[in-house]
This record gives sequence, C-alpha cells and structure tokens, in this order.
Amino acid sequence: MISSRALFDTLLAGLLLLAMLLPLPARANAMVDAVAVADVIAVTDATAATDDYKARRCPAVLDHRFRRLGEQRTEHLCHDYAGKLLLIVNTASKCAFTSQYEGLEALYDRYRQRGLVVLGFPSNDFAGQEPGTEQQVSNFCRLTYSVEFPMFEKVHAAKRNAAPFYHQLAALADGHYPGWNFHKYLLAPDGKLLGSYSSWVKPDHQALVSMIENNLPFSAETAANRESERHE
Repeated sequence: MISSRALFDTLLAGLLLLAMLLPLPARANAMVDAVAVADVIAVTDATAATDDYKARRCPAVLDHRFRRLGEQRTEHLCHDYAGKLLLIVNTASKCAFTSQYEGLEALYDRYRQRGLVVLGFPSNDFAGQEPGTEQQVSNFCRLTYSVEFPMFEKVHAAKRNAAPFYHQLAALADGHYPGWNFHKYLLAPDGKLLGSYSSWVKPDHQALVSMIENNLPFSAETAANRESERHE
C-alpha cells in the first residue's frame, strides 16, 4: 500500500512536471496552482494523522463531555483522564451505601499520586435517592464526607434510560448495568474494563484494592519523584 506521504510527493512532482511543459506565460500560474493543491493535500494528510493519533490515545468509552457537579465548566473525559486508572461510581446521597463516599475518598487520597482517579456520577435512578439539586449534592459530598475526587452532573445509570456513557460501560461489562447506587466500574489506563463491582463491594474490599494496586500507572517511586518536583 502506498503511504499518503508517497502519494503526496508523487502527485506534486507530476503537477510540477506538467507545469513545466506549458508555454512560459501559463507556466507560472500552473506552478502556483500545483503548490496550492499540494498545500491542501498536506493539510488533509496532517489532519488525518492527528485524528488517527487521537483515536489511538482516546478510548471510545472516554469520548464524552460532562459538566462538573454544580458548575458550568465541562470536562472531556479523554482529555482530562486518559492514561489514568479510573474508578467510576454512580452515587446517591440518601442511600444505605452513601457512607461509601468515605471509602472512595480514602482510595482517591491513597492512590491519586500513582494515577488513580475516582469519578462520581450522581444518579436519581434508584428509588429516588438523589433528589436534590446539583448544588445540594455538591455541598453534601463536600461538607459531610470531604469529597475531593471529581464529581459530575447527574446522569441516568440504570439500563432503561442509561446515558450513552453508561451504555458503553455496560457493554464492556458484558451487559452488566448498575443495579443500585454505588456500582463501580474500574477502567485500565488504556480504557479496558478491569472489573465491574456491585454496590455490596465496599471501596476497601480486598479484591477491588488488589486490582487497583496491580494496575496503577505510576510506581510509588515515580509518584514520590513527581510529588517532589511539584513542590520544588
């Protein structure tokens, strides 16, 4: 298969050769046109290369944009979290599992320097246990459990009305959608699913912790060096 770069060079050479065969008065204009065409090809080639790079760098499951909870600011999951180990949780403030916020924050605090990020998505899908406004939810998380991990706008996580993001997560988990609040999906730095954990699996469950520790993108030494450099 001929590469786009080789095709570009061949086409440009052909256009310039044809221009040289024209009478002198028309030759200059033809050469300008050839260079203009070459510029278009070069831009197209560069755009295609950029798109290919983004596709390789951005797992499809992270190609989504969400507002941060209670804010107008949006984040693109790929741009902000690709290459990290992600624990994705649908949360609620009035649930028997709400105390898991504490364990999730502890995980985030313990492993964040080594590349773990917990992403919280409030959902009112299960027994209406997240009825408040986004600002109320944000205040509850911050004041009650000192949550610092990223929290996003309310979403639908249950299968019936699931957001596209949750449809993709469930597809990775062989059709396993959240059955209740605080279901957890663990995504590797390359976007592959490492595990799907029910609400009953607490953040400090050994199976979950071991999976996290075995897939952190940065070693303890690297994390320590990065932290040292940050304070210099």
